[in-house]
Amino acid sequence: MTGRSQATRVRGATGVHEMVAIDAVVEEGLGNTAWLLDLGDGRALVVDPGRDPTPYLDLAHRHGLRIAYSAETHLHADFVSGSRELAARGAGVLAPRAARLGFEHQGLDDGDEVDLGRLTLRALATPGHAPEHVAWLVTDAGRPVAVFTGGALTVGGVARTDLTGEERLTEPLARAAWHSIQERLLTLPDDLPVYPTHGAGSFCATAGNAARSTTIGAERRGNLLLAAPDEDGFTERLLGGLGSFPPYFLRLREVNRRGPALLGERDRVLPRLPVERVPGELRDHGAVLVDVRPVKAFAAGHPDGALSIALRPQFATWLGWLVEPERPLLFVLGDRQDRAELVRQCRGIGYERLAGELDGGMAAWRAAGLPEGRVELVGPERAGDEPVVDVRQASEVAAGHVPGAVAVELGSLDDGGSLPDGPLTLMCSHGNRAMTGASLLARAGRRDLRVVVGGGAAEWSSASGRPLTGS
Repeated sequence: MTGRSQATRVRGATGVHEMVAIDAVVEEGLGNTAWLLDLGDGRALVVDPGRDPTPYLDLAHRHGLRIAYSAETHLHADFVSGSRELAARGAGVLAPRAARLGFEHQGLDDGDEVDLGRLTLRALATPGHAPEHVAWLVTDAGRPVAVFTGGALTVGGVARTDLTGEERLTEPLARAAWHSIQERLLTLPDDLPVYPTHGAGSFCATAGNAARSTTIGAERRGNLLLAAPDEDGFTERLLGGLGSFPPYFLRLREVNRRGPALLGERDRVLPRLPVERVPGELRDHGAVLVDVRPVKAFAAGHPDGALSIALRPQFATWLGWLVEPERPLLFVLGDRQDRAELVRQCRGIGYERLAGELDGGMAAWRAAGLPEGRVELVGPERAGDEPVVDVRQASEVAAGHVPGAVAVELGSLDDGGSLPDGPLTLMCSHGNRAMTGASLLARAGRRDLRVVVGGGAAEWSSASGRPLTGS
């Protein structure tokens, strides 16, 4: 499934005790991992599931398990929680009491325990990434065998503390994160397996690497944030590493607190809209036309004014960054693209107004004689022929960019009024973000746009023989 890896079974070492089986279900595009814990008696517990319950139910079925519990470490900002969906299928929801969920659940405070049969689940208050954050410690006959740390401790990093919507809390939460780590998590055994939710690719995470799990000892030795000499040093490092994040992060905590609407079968399909209805939807209802076809297909011809966001694992992130959630969405797809995956990603970040897809796709638009746009594609070797706009994240640009390039993060690209007049070449790493940027500028009336495909700054440097410029 696009955007979600195959589940991987790992095992928490328990010494003389029986091994604990844990499966990872990775949401590649959002950089998150949900965990399914086999309780050893035909039941399972899922930690921090995404909205679509299908992968967890299918995984449990393959192992002959029934999902009995869904546990939340905190109110998520980057995705809609699936606990309510699993609750509708018989799971009990466990959550921090301080989260004040608006649907049926068992709220736990620091030190509270849940008897899982052979295993016990203990709530460890670990505020920082979120005020209400808890880590879930799993014990077997009193011996710790695994800890699910959400964003309190990630592989090589710590999740950011600026997602509550209240700027005044960012530094106090960073300081709370230091105490949570030093006084709670680092008191656990060095060989204890650690299973974070946030990981590489997550805008919730700070520094880190591609591994999805770790151990307490490995983080004690190798986590650069934890190497800070004291609370002040840790706070400075953590806050200094915070970059931008999608604006939808500031509304999903409340969505997850209230409890998202349950999905019905009609919510999982994309209606087909005849081409003659599309102009009216755009004009009368403020709909946004999103073309999710690959970059080359969009470049060759697209509905004039369409926003290009290619369907890939990161689709939801850029949709949530660039389109207001209250606006109806219309889509242009290619024949073989996965409609179910598109809907899943939209629903997964709380986009509910899916008006449908253009029936017949681009061929129908063209046959109707409606306005069409095109974008020229160029290779990296031509990136310096005219002003270059680099739309990567600031941290990527700082690592090396084409000399003289204008750096504007894609999420901050406006109508282009601050950009140089005349022709522009947009660049990212591969072409997807650059094409999104070009479509934004075209919607604002800019013309003579080119998009670099087949590489980015590094490939330009190789082709030109010229060095990149760093920060």
